[in-house]
Amino acid sequence: MDFKAGEIICINKPYTWTSFAVVNKVRYLLCRKMGVKKLKVGHTGTLDPLATGVMILCTGKATKRIEEFQYQTKEYVAHIRLGATTPSYDLEKPIDATYPTEHITREMVEDTLRSFIGTIEQIPPSFSACMVDGKRAYELARKGEEVQLKAKTLVIDEIELLECNLPDIAIRVVCSKGTYIRALARDIGEALQSGAHLTGLERTRVGETTLTDCMSIDAFTEWLEGIECSDSAESLDNTSKTNK
Repeated sequence: MDFKAGEIICINKPYTWTSFAVVNKVRYLLCRKMGVKKLKVGHTGTLDPLATGVMILCTGKATKRIEEFQYQTKEYVAHIRLGATTPSYDLEKPIDATYPTEHITREMVEDTLRSFIGTIEQIPPSFSACMVDGKRAYELARKGEEVQLKAKTLVIDEIELLECNLPDIAIRVVCSKGTYIRALARDIGEALQSGAHLTGLERTRVGETTLTDCMSIDAFTEWLEGIECSDSAESLDNTSKTNK
């Protein structure tokens, strides 16, 4: 493998890890393996700490491809609880309000989900990586400061209802760059005249890369120990397709 010339690494991001922590861990392991102090490593799309799933990393000169991956279609499986909200729209923060759900039916949920397919406007969560006056929105939100974010235009290609055990539902979402599934959960709750927040989120695909193409951090560590770092080594695309 030639990580300086550039390689693509597919990781199944662990629960509670930040995307930055994943990049740091992979960079550390690669630098130790190569015996170098520095190596360019970047990810192609942030996942929230409480989300898991496909995370594509680029090394060396392959970091020039980051934008290419960022614009690829994403697929998620989201678990949503109706009838309650949290400030972060997920389980990072405790429930701050509850709402009725007795009026909600499966048919209402299916009709509501269909209404989000296509080009929509979405206000990102306050607890997000969006920049506000040179700072990340989540940094301000976690300090208790009020954060005002503008709506962004994005595209939802598909929404499928996978499970409906009210007040809990599970959905599959295929969407464009910049979509916040936490904000989508919020908006679904409001459209159902209730509230909602995420209880689980997994990114299952980025472009053509799926979970079956990804390694856990432990599997990557083990795989890295057994390879040679050279240009003539077998492509990572053919050797890293290990499940977590």
